[in-house]
Amino acid sequence: MTKKSFKIHWLSEPEVHNYPAAVSYLSLIYDEHFAMMQVEKLKLAPMSEFKAKDMFRASGLSLLGISNLRVEKDRTKIEEGELLSPLLLVRDTAHGKVIIADGYHRLCAVYGFDEDALIPCKII
Repeated sequence: MTKKSFKIHWLSEPEVHNYPAAVSYLSLIYDEHFAMMQVEKLKLAPMSEFKAKDMFRASGLSLLGISNLRVEKDRTKIEEGELLSPLLLVRDTAHGKVIIADGYHRLCAVYGFDEDALIPCKII
């Protein structure tokens, strides 16, 4: 069985609600003030692109399967040609990793279609 190819469409900038989500996640790792400062930097950061497979390698995270409800919702968006929000990434140089502050489920959904897909993001 061959996998059907889908073009993945992206918004030009992250959605406004992605930033509070990033603060919430980063506040689990860092103190809240530092997390808020990082998100303020993300808001000003230029857009970049990286391959899905490279983001996974840099983050050290596992791929969530399609049985995950959020991943399945994002897969449906891709299939229907809806626009996805770019990811928000923070470099954790002390540990040599990239923290996916927002967009982990989107990354998993995209990877399921094309591990070489270029994913737009903001990274600091």
